[in-house]
Amino acid sequence: MTLSLVFIVAALLDYFIGDPWGWPHPVQVMGCLISRLTKFFIQVCHNSLTQRIAGIFLGLILIIGSGCVGWLIIETAKWFHPLWAIVVESILLASCFALKSLRTAAYRVLEPLTAGDLESARNILSNYVGRDTQKLSEPEILRAVLETVTENATDGVMAPLFYAILGACLPGVGLIPLALAYKASSTLDSMVGYRQAPYTYLGWFSAKLEDYLTWLPCRLTVITLGLLSGKPRYVWRMCCRDGVKDPSPNSGWSECAYAAILGVQMGGTNWYGGVPKQKPLLGDAMHPITPKSIQTALLLTRYSFLFWLGIVIALLFVLVNR
Repeated sequence: MTLSLVFIVAALLDYFIGDPWGWPHPVQVMGCLISRLTKFFIQVCHNSLTQRIAGIFLGLILIIGSGCVGWLIIETAKWFHPLWAIVVESILLASCFALKSLRTAAYRVLEPLTAGDLESARNILSNYVGRDTQKLSEPEILRAVLETVTENATDGVMAPLFYAILGACLPGVGLIPLALAYKASSTLDSMVGYRQAPYTYLGWFSAKLEDYLTWLPCRLTVITLGLLSGKPRYVWRMCCRDGVKDPSPNSGWSECAYAAILGVQMGGTNWYGGVPKQKPLLGDAMHPITPKSIQTALLLTRYSFLFWLGIVIALLFVLVNR
């Protein structure tokens, strides 16, 4: 019952509070360590081989280290008091979820956009996406928001929940270590997992490992979305048709599942530093992307999250009462 309570409290904390501005966050600590270690390795490693080796060390140090630190924090909290351990575990688990953060980011862009303030919407959007936003039209801003919301639904919401559940199933591990380890992998990928210099060789390991760690949660999320939409075969077929075209083995599938359900099309030409980059088209453009499309996508992510949460709590209840 303790595990069920932690899951419920963590979900409520993320839904109502999210990541309070100015409060310390595990990802901030991870980001600081990644930044410092990256600078150090770039300074001391001057060829592709040494940078690849350094990339392996960087990934393993952050991922294994985050999991071990998380385990140590929970064990220390248990030593003080079991109730204190529940509080700490709930807060740490909530910090691994980004459902409220995604919702907040989307609405921050949508509010000025729906009010006709295109310039403010572009400026706010630039905080959340890597593409150039200065000249984006309203449909392109909406597409960028929807792509961000649907891509991050897997690695920001569903995958951390998956690894928390997996950790709960493993004796002596618990909810936090694997969830934090995955969060470290995701943060590494977002910071150094690029093909461009200076991360070409240093970030290869982190990028590949994040792809592998996200692969199964992503497919399970696609299946869940298909079931919730009532058209699982159609969603899977569309992902097999279009999702595989994306260079990423996961983001294309995640975005395509939502595109299939919403009847919209994502992908197309994005500009990065003034250079155009063609992204594969995902889904069929049966409807235009609207603010309602984004709101529905956020609801689908929430329902998927609650679906998984409900299943694991039910299973824990059955196991306790056997």
